[in-house]
Amino acid sequence: MRNIDLESLHIFKAVVDHGGITRAAAQLNRVQSNITTRIKNLEERLGVQLFQRRAGKLVLSAEGSVLLAYAEQLLRLSTEAENALRSGTPRGTLRIGTMESTAAARLPPLLAQYHRSYPDVQIELATGTSGGLVERVHRFEVEAAFVAEPFQAADLDMIEVFTEELVLIAARHAPRIESAKDVQKRTLIAFSSGCSYRRILEEWLGMSSVMPARVLELASYHAIVACVAAGSGIAIVPRSVLGVVRADEDVAVFALPPTVARARTCLVWRRGHQSVALEAMKQLLLDRKNAAESAQVEMRSAA
Repeated sequence: MRNIDLESLHIFKAVVDHGGITRAAAQLNRVQSNITTRIKNLEERLGVQLFQRRAGKLVLSAEGSVLLAYAEQLLRLSTEAENALRSGTPRGTLRIGTMESTAAARLPPLLAQYHRSYPDVQIELATGTSGGLVERVHRFEVEAAFVAEPFQAADLDMIEVFTEELVLIAARHAPRIESAKDVQKRTLIAFSSGCSYRRILEEWLGMSSVMPARVLELASYHAIVACVAAGSGIAIVPRSVLGVVRADEDVAVFALPPTVARARTCLVWRRGHQSVALEAMKQLLLDRKNAAESAQVEMRSAA
């Protein structure tokens, strides 16, 4: 069986983008009957209805929405491959998902270096929890994502890129937190349930049969730290974030047990997926990691 040709996907996407057969035909400089035939042939080949007609307008069906995600990915990769082969360097758009903490504390120097090396690549960032970002990778909404363990790794390839030290924070003059028992009946301030760091804290508390009084869900570290500073509860955050939000003097910081405190951040992508821009990002991450490890070895040798 032949694969779907890119021209059919291009026509299909034009009908979606321009809201109908007539406008798509005008944009593509084709007759309307040709566009209609190509869409009908595509539907017959796939055995599904891609559009529904509502109030005289074409509306994507559920199956059409699925195909659109794949079509955008395939057409973008086709353009990127052509540009890369012609120029020898990555071009186009690289859509990456990231946790907010990684975006704030880790990505600025990385993305600046990437831009200097590959100025023809436009990077688009989408933030979210690790769980949500993994779902977006699977749905082709982003090419890759920076996520923290634990997460569902089925059908994903990955490389480890950072290791974060997680700490507990509380109001500046709150009682000391030395064990999970000290958190009993306190409010936990955290991201939504897809957050890996929240899952780590909840599992640590669960091992001591400790349940927070309630969970207050917020959408940014600035808001989380502000609520903690105001005495509304406790939170788990990467230590690197505290410097970014300038909260060192506003909250009390408590260490977590070594088995809990270290969390790996990985770059993940769909198994087998490749693109020139993503390969360049992966290589840059590996080079930076190797350079950091070499520097640590040199420091230990000098000591």
